[in-house]
This record gives sequence, C-alpha cells and structure tokens, in this order.
Amino acid sequence: MKYFFPFLYLLLLIACQNKSHQDIESKSLFNGIDLTGWHVDVPGLEKDSTLRNPFIVRNGMLVSLGTPEGHLITDATFENYELDVEYRFAGEPGNCGVLVHASTPRALYEMFPKSVEVQLMHENAGDFWCIVENIETDDMENRRGPKENWGITEGKERRIKNLTDGSEKPLGEWNAIKIRCMNDSISVWVNNDFVNKGWNCTANRGQIALQAEGAEVEFRKVILTPK
Repeated sequence: MKYFFPFLYLLLLIACQNKSHQDIESKSLFNGIDLTGWHVDVPGLEKDSTLRNPFIVRNGMLVSLGTPEGHLITDATFENYELDVEYRFAGEPGNCGVLVHASTPRALYEMFPKSVEVQLMHENAGDFWCIVENIETDDMENRRGPKENWGITEGKERRIKNLTDGSEKPLGEWNAIKIRCMNDSISVWVNNDFVNKGWNCTANRGQIALQAEGAEVEFRKVILTPK
C-alpha cells in the first residue's frame, strides 16, 4: 500500500504531461477535401445568388478565386498561437490577406470583419492593416504616415508597412508566412525573414479569415499551433 500513492502520483504526472503535449499539437485548419470548419461571408452573394462561391477546393488545395470579394472565416475562435500558411498567386499577382482576431462581420466598408490584417499582397507581404482594431509598432510615423491621419476606419491611415523588401519568392513559387499571436502582440515572418511585429493590439483573440480580394491565390498549408 505504501507504494500505491507514489505510483498513482507518477501515473497522474504522466497523464498531465501527455495532455499538455496534446494541447500544443499543431492542427491543420484545412482538411484538403472541403471547407469544413469555415464559413463564407461574401456580401455580393446576398444580392446575386447566381454569383460563384469564390472559395473552392482544387487538387487538394484551398483556393481563393479573388472574386466576388469577401472572406472565408473559421467557425472557431483562437488565441495564443502560431499560424503557418503556404500560398502562391495562381495567375496574375494581386491582393489577398490573412485576418487574425476577426470578430464583428462587415465592420469596414460593409465588407471587412473587425480584425488585424496580415497582408499577402504581392511585394507587400507582412504589412499590417488595421480594420477597426489597432496595433502599434516601432517607427510608426515612417511606416504609417503622419500621426494625425492614423485611424482604424474608412479614410484613415490603417496600413503599417513591413520591415523588409525582397522577402517574397518569385511569382509562381510558394511563399511561407508565419504569424505568431501572443497576448496583445503579433509577429510575422515571410520565408523565414522577420518582417513585422506589433504590440498593444486592441484584440487578443478571434476568428481567422482568408480574403478574396481580386487575385486568385492557392493555399496548400494552413496550420495552427497553440502556444
């Protein structure tokens, strides 16, 4: 009997360690087959039901066709994680983005959910765009413009430029972007280059969204790792 309680303690310790390991396991937000776990918010579809769904699965990849414009949004909300996304422009380069801490739908221009956008636009990957949420970085006036123009709504300076040039791969090649959201900070790497970091974000949890914003983009990896 005297050995029972130490043995029980050891079993509980192992179970807790296993649970802790399971809790931090990475998981794909895209199953490679369909859009389970996501929902589409495309304002144009409400006006014209004959429009195509701009988000499809093709050859095991999640594809944003670019138009009609809108968002593919996770059903679940997340906080304190790393998001690893691999993407490429399938044809002509253009615009797209990953939105983190997304919440209120259509909060900006009756289109964009309240969020912070991590830009994927060609030659601008890693920029921040404030969408009715705010975030701070260093050297803000050089990277965002005159302070009196800053804001988070229509007509304001919402873009904060990234720190590097030339981090993206040539067109047609796959880019890897890592987004680390921890408490009120967001850090971004593009192809292993550290390109942006912000803090004092006005949100620290929310849904994740991918954009349809004019250009066709293929996603072959959308992996989330809790932290």
